[in-house]
Amino acid sequence: MMVAAYTHSLSRRLPLLLLVLALGIGVEAAWSLAVESWPVLLVGLGLAGFVALRGWYWLPANVERRSLAHRRRDLVRLGRKVGLTLLSVVIWSLFLYVVGTPAQRALVQMQLAILTVGGMLGLAHAPTAALRVALVATVPACLVYLAVDGVAALPVVVMLLIVSGTMLVIALGYHADFVAFELSRQQLVRRERMAARLAAANFEQASRDALTGGLNRRAILARVTHELARHRPGKEKLPWLALADLDGFKHINDTYGHGAGDDVLRAVSQRIGEHDGVLAHGRLGGDEFAILLDGAFGNDAVMAAAQGISQAIREPIRYNGVTLRLHASIGLHRLNCRTVSGNLERADAALYKAKKRGDGATMLFGAVDEVELQQRTALTRLFNDCPLDTRLRVLYQPFYDIDARKVVGFEAFSRWSPDGDIWLAPDGFMDLALATGRTDELTRAVMGRVLDECEALRGAGPDGVSAGEPLSLAINLTPRDLAREGMVETLARQVRAAGGEPSRFILEFSERALLTDPRRTRIQLEAFREAGFRLALDDFGAGWTSLAQLRDLPLDVVKIDRELSRAITSDPGARAIVGAIVALAWQLGIECMIAGVEDEAQVETARALGIKMMQGYHFGRPQRVQDILGPGGRAVA
Repeated sequence: MMVAAYTHSLSRRLPLLLLVLALGIGVEAAWSLAVESWPVLLVGLGLAGFVALRGWYWLPANVERRSLAHRRRDLVRLGRKVGLTLLSVVIWSLFLYVVGTPAQRALVQMQLAILTVGGMLGLAHAPTAALRVALVATVPACLVYLAVDGVAALPVVVMLLIVSGTMLVIALGYHADFVAFELSRQQLVRRERMAARLAAANFEQASRDALTGGLNRRAILARVTHELARHRPGKEKLPWLALADLDGFKHINDTYGHGAGDDVLRAVSQRIGEHDGVLAHGRLGGDEFAILLDGAFGNDAVMAAAQGISQAIREPIRYNGVTLRLHASIGLHRLNCRTVSGNLERADAALYKAKKRGDGATMLFGAVDEVELQQRTALTRLFNDCPLDTRLRVLYQPFYDIDARKVVGFEAFSRWSPDGDIWLAPDGFMDLALATGRTDELTRAVMGRVLDECEALRGAGPDGVSAGEPLSLAINLTPRDLAREGMVETLARQVRAAGGEPSRFILEFSERALLTDPRRTRIQLEAFREAGFRLALDDFGAGWTSLAQLRDLPLDVVKIDRELSRAITSDPGARAIVGAIVALAWQLGIECMIAGVEDEAQVETARALGIKMMQGYHFGRPQRVQDILGPGGRAVA
C-alpha cells in the first residue's frame, strides 16, 4: 500500500520538476553558444533530452499502468538514478560557470538554486533522493563558487547552504507528515473495507435462511417488493409467485426426528433452486417455500414448471440409510397486486385448493378464484367484526340407544349467519374463525347457547328439571381448543356457572387434532377428562388414527365415520373394519357410536355388529331446540 502511495505522489511532482530542469538545461545550452563550444552544447541538449524522457517515464498515466513490483523497483533505484542525473547536470552547469561570462554565471547560480530547492521539495516523499539532491547540487557548487570567485562568493555560498539545509528539514518534515497521513488513510480504508465486509456478511446473514441456505422470509418478500417496484407496464410481464407446502413433512419429523426434517428442507431448497425458470426462492417458515418463476412463462408453461418442481421434490431423499419420501402442494399466482400481502393471499388461496385436492397437486389462481377470494374476504371481515351471540344458531341432532329405543342425547351443530338470512354450516365459516383467531370464542359461544337453550341439561337429580336420567349433549372442539392453555378451566367454569355438570357433556374432536400436536393434545384430553367431561373421537376410520391409538387416548366414545356407515350393508371389508373397531373398543371399555345412519338396513347391520348407539337422518335431522324439546324441557323421543 505504501509503495502505491509513494509512486502516486511522486508521479504528481517529478514530471513537472524534470520539465523545469530540462527547460533550464536548454536555456543554459543556448547560452553556451557564447563560448562557441559545440561539444558543451551537444552534451547540454543530450542532458535535456534525457531529463525530459525521465519526466515522461514518471507521468501518472505511465506509473499507474505498472505493477506493484515494478513500482517498488523504481523506488529502490530512484535515489541512485536521481543522484547520477543531477551530478551530470551539475558538472555540466559548473563547467559553464567556470568558462562563462558573468551573466552566464548568474544563470548557472539561479539554475542550481532552483534545482536544489525544487528537487528537495519535489522529492520530499523520497527522503534518500532528496538528500542526494542536496549533497550533489550544493557541495560541488559551493566549492566551485569559492574556487572561481574567492571571498566574493562567500555570501552566495552561505545562503545556498542555509537554504539547502532549511529545505532539507522541510522535506523531511513533509515526508514524516506524508507517512503519518498515508498510514492513517490506509487504516481508514481498511476499516471501511472491514465495515463493508461486515455489512455484507450481516446482510447475507439477515437475508439467508440459516438452515437451507436459500433466502429467508424477509429476503424473498423483499424480492417480491422489488419486482413490483421496478415493473413497467407494457415492457415485460411480472414474475409468477408460487407457494409450495410439503405434504408429509410432519410425519418425517415425528418419525425420524428433526435431523431428518432439516435434511429434507435442505434437499428441497436445493432442488427448487436447480430448476429452470426459478428466479429466486426462499423458505417462508416451517415447511412452506416461496418461489419466483420467470414472468415469460404462460399459464401452461408455468404449470409445467411448477409440476417439474413438484416432481423433483417427490424424488427419494436418503437419510442415515433410510429413504424419505414426500410431495409438495403448489399454488401459483402471477404478481399483479400492488402489495406483497395481496399477492401472497392469492397464491395462498391457490395453495389451499391444491392441498384440498391432495397428492401434491398444483393449482393456478384464476378469475373464478378472484371472485371467491373477494367473497371470502368480505365474509372474513363480517365474521371478525360481528358479535357472535347475535349471529349464532345451534341445531341439535339426536343420538339413539337402539336397545332402549330412546333418545339419550344430542349433538350440537353451530350455524353462523353473515346477514341473518343465510346460515352457514361449520365448513363454511370454521376457516373464518381460524383466520380471525376466534375459535375459542366460538366454542364458548356455542357452549353458552347450549346451556341457555337446553333446560333438560340443568339440575341433575330427583328435584331437577329433568326427571330420571339426564340427556347427554355432544359439542365439537376445534384442534386449537385442544392446544390452547386454559380452555379446560374455561369450559368447566362456564358449565358449572350455568348449573350444569361437565359429566353430561361429550366433547368431540377429530383425528386432525391429533396430528397438529399429538403430545399437547393428549395432555389436554387428560385435563378435560379430569375436569369431568367425557371424550369422543369423531369420524373414526376416515383418517390416519390407528386402532392402537384407541388404547393410548383417554376416550369414552368412538364415533364410527359415516362413510363406513354407508358401506357396511354392501361391503364385507367395511363390515370387517367396523367389527374390529367394536371388538377393540369393547375390550378397552369404550362405547361405540355409528354416525350417518339413514335407513333400517344400516340399523340392523350395525346392531348385528354390536353397536347400540346410533346417529343419523334415520333418527332425526339437526333441528332448533324448540322443535326437539317438549314442555318442561323434556326430549321428544
